[in-house]
Amino acid sequence: MKLTVIILNYNVSYFLRQCILSVQEAIVGIESEIIVVDNHSQDGSCEMLSKNFPQITLIKNKENLGFSKANNQGVALAKGEYICILNPDTAVAKETFPKLLKFAEEHPDFGAIGAKLIDGTGNFLPESKRNIPKPKVAFYKMIGLKNNKNSYYANQVEENQNAKVDILVGAFMLLKKDRYIEVGGFDEDYFMYGEDIDLSYKLLKKGYINYYFGETTVLHYKGESTNKDKKYIQRFYGAMRVFYRKHFQKNTIFKPLVFFGVAFAKAISMLSIHSKNYKREQPKIYYILSDNISFLKKLSDASGVSLKSISKSSVTDGGIYNSQLIFDANYISYNQIFKTMQALKNKENTFRIRPINCEYLIGSDSSNTKGEIFSFSKT
Repeated sequence: MKLTVIILNYNVSYFLRQCILSVQEAIVGIESEIIVVDNHSQDGSCEMLSKNFPQITLIKNKENLGFSKANNQGVALAKGEYICILNPDTAVAKETFPKLLKFAEEHPDFGAIGAKLIDGTGNFLPESKRNIPKPKVAFYKMIGLKNNKNSYYANQVEENQNAKVDILVGAFMLLKKDRYIEVGGFDEDYFMYGEDIDLSYKLLKKGYINYYFGETTVLHYKGESTNKDKKYIQRFYGAMRVFYRKHFQKNTIFKPLVFFGVAFAKAISMLSIHSKNYKREQPKIYYILSDNISFLKKLSDASGVSLKSISKSSVTDGGIYNSQLIFDANYISYNQIFKTMQALKNKENTFRIRPINCEYLIGSDSSNTKGEIFSFSKT
């Protein structure tokens, strides 16, 4: 088998369904499988999977085992030569896996390959490509100082470029299964956060090269899996301490600086999580991209707003501001959706997607907050 896509889920049933539907389109023609590891969700995720995707391998954990251990469970069952670690709050374009597998075959020295990630507003997520967070780099990053010579993000690589990078993000990583196992997989000393940095670094130390592949875009709502609450702050900065203990414990000069930086950044983050307001103004116009009359009527009746149809060819012509764009994935491809989101970002626009044959809309207006589900089903 060529590819196994491993999706770790925890209480994001609606997002998971969209993720799987997009993956199924992207693996057509590839000998592949999908494995979902569920970390004891209480939102009906497992029931949804059994009903809609009975062919998918489902691992049901009786407790939340965390990111590392649960993904390692999935890899242990994987039959594919290649594995893709994928967050449930993502959607991929149809071209994603064919392009990435071709790139992987052309670069036999690779350790892991990442993609260009955007959030629900169409903005690029800089954690898609990072440099090694050595103590000095991390110290500047965590206390909020900018230092061009010691950048945390790989700013030397353009968003749409294919290039070597040090660190990739765990929301989307393509690897060879045997190399994943060779370096020990995700370190289970991490419960959540930091595992992707650790794995990327272990691959580098083994002599492999990590690549950022900017030619394909993956939508990552992010707020679903990284909700910025106190528990997140504690886990994230706890993970950074684990990373430095494991890989930089001999660095006596910067060790105290890093631990001070971690404590300082944690304190600042705890203060700031309550101070940010992500509310947006009500959209002036609701544009919809669909050719399904029944869907248009259902949505109009359920939402109580006036919907304005717009074609795929004219949506990026310009002039769309302070509007909400509703994409019907039955009508417009994810590749086109992602391009449109990026073209219309930062213009006070919001975006919603109707996953294929689903009775709800899904979207997120900030990478720091929970996404939004709007059901237009009468039942």
